[in-house]
Parts: sequence; structure tokens; C-alpha cells
Amino acid sequence: MEQGTTPADDGFSMPPEWGPHSGCLVSWPCNEGTWSGFAKEAKKEYVEVINAVNEFEQVIVLSDPSTLREAREAVGRSIPILEIPLNDSWIRDNGPIFITSSRGEFAIAQFGFNGWGGRFPPYDRDAKVPEILSQKMKSRRYVAPMVLEGGAICVDGEGTLLTTESCLLNPNRNPGLSKEQVEDLLKSHLGVKKILWLKQGIHKSMIDGHIDGVAAFVRPSTVVLAATDDERDPNHGILSDSRSLLESSSDARGRSIEVVDFPMPRRREINGNRIAPCYTNFFIARGGIVAPTFGEADDRTAIETLGGLFPNHEVVGVRSEHIGVGGGEVHCITQQVPKTADKALSFLIEDFCSR
Repeated sequence: MEQGTTPADDGFSMPPEWGPHSGCLVSWPCNEGTWSGFAKEAKKEYVEVINAVNEFEQVIVLSDPSTLREAREAVGRSIPILEIPLNDSWIRDNGPIFITSSRGEFAIAQFGFNGWGGRFPPYDRDAKVPEILSQKMKSRRYVAPMVLEGGAICVDGEGTLLTTESCLLNPNRNPGLSKEQVEDLLKSHLGVKKILWLKQGIHKSMIDGHIDGVAAFVRPSTVVLAATDDERDPNHGILSDSRSLLESSSDARGRSIEVVDFPMPRRREINGNRIAPCYTNFFIARGGIVAPTFGEADDRTAIETLGGLFPNHEVVGVRSEHIGVGGGEVHCITQQVPKTADKALSFLIEDFCSR
């Protein structure tokens, strides 16, 4: 049911990704054109991500009716599948943003979705996914009057949100909103107190530089940030500026930001398709982390760094370069459901999913 107040008014906020989970949503690929001839390889990697996450917490796969049989055969009988109309398979960006309260409640914050600035139509079905899930989970739903993809933001759970100007302030998202108005809407609908703005994400990103392509909170006041020593790489200057900005910033509680360098995989082509892989695009599950790998020496560095930052989690690497052909990695195809939604998720599995 749609609410007339804002989440902040009602005591809701977006929890950090390392908070307790009930499960994880993944959308099954249904748009062959996304993959530039590599749909088979991408789907294989989707299955590997699904299986890896499912070792730590329940995964629910969303499938368009047109791919329902394929999805069932691919993921097996242990993974519940929910039939829902889809255009594509990036649940992080078009799906619900779950918010929670200190009273043990959960709700859904629904932002507008316009296909990454109108670049990848059609997107009408994807834009309705939060509303449909809210109905099926019988949850509160707050509709924000702005466009936002979930991969464009990350939070520390203590009032701080990190994002990029290149995406959220791009005229193709919210041309009628000022930076101050965007901040106000993020604060009122995600319950945050302070916004940290990086100027830019990955150089020449097809989606205008989501934050999850370069940085992520790993605990309050600590951010992992992609880095490269290659001064010929156009990302070198961008990331150096981002590091300087973060190191001179403070979070919502006045603490300095600790920046942990994270390797940046080399840009590459797969049969002429240029991709920009990123190690920061990992998923934090219940007791585990599923991290993208690319067959490089830095795979090990990334996994060891994550292991040091999350000593109580098992870190599992999954090859993801063909997912990258479509424009994202592990984080982009997953969406965590908070622990407070346990009952609603069980209801969803029992009454709306087929095995």
C-alpha cells in the first residue's frame, strides 16, 4: 500500500548491506540484446552467482513469463522462482529499495526507473517491479518523485550516503531537480542525514558512473575505493580526485573517512565488446561475500582484501566478465532483503513462487 508520508517521517531508513538479511532477489536474463551475442555465457555466470549466494542465504529468482521454463531448468528445484513481467535483469537498479525501522518493520522505497537515462528501452515492466513486489509482500510502499538506480548509491547505516554527481545529477535522470532537491529527497526517502558526492564514476560508463563501479562502504566511516597506478588510464585522475575528496570529508556522525585501496581490473574487450570490470561490485550475504573475478592476478588481492575487511565472512569469487558485457557485475544483479522481512519473504515463497 502506497503511503502519503515519507519514510523518514515514519522512522524508516535504508540499512547497510552488511546488515542481517532474509534473502536475496535476482532477475533472470530475458533480453538477449543486452548481451551482444554472449547471452549463453552471461546466463551461466548468473547461475554461478545465484548458487554462490544461495550457500549463505535464500535466493529468489524473478523471471519474465517468456523465460520461466529456461530459468527453472537453469537454477534447479532448490531455488524458488517468481513469475513477474520484466524487460531486463538488473534488479539492483530497477528493483525495490528495502528500508527498515527500529520497531522491526520493513517497507519498500520506490524510485522512478527510466532505463538508465532512457538509454536502454523498453523499461516499463522493470519500472513496476517494486510495486508488484510490494503488493505480493503486503508491505508499505513509499514512492519518491525522482529517478534513481540502486547501484548509484550506498549507505553506511548510520546516516551517510555515498553517490556520484555524474549519475544522480545527470540531466537524463532528473532534469527538473537541483542538487539540493535531490539531497532532500534522498534524506526523506532513505532516512540518511548526509550525502557524500564523488564527481564521477568509471570513465565513459554506459550508465553514467554508478558508485558501485568504484566504491563501497564496508563499515561505518570506511570505504573501499578502486585505484590504479597507470597514469595513462583516464580513471587514474578520476579516482585520485575521489580519494582526496573522501579523505577530506566526514560522515554524518563527524568521523573522518578511512579509504582502503582496491585494485581495478584492466579494461578489456570480448570479441569487440568493451567492458569495464570492477572488484567493488560485490554482494555481502549472510556470513559470506560473493565477489566478481576476471582471471587476473588482482583477483586474489581483491578477495584477500575483502577477507581482511570482513573476517567473519567467507569470500567466494565468481568469474563475471560476461555479466560485464551487459554493463554490470555481481552487485548489479542482486538485491538484499532485510531480516525484518522474513515473514513477508516466506509468504512470497509459499504463495507466489513455483519450484
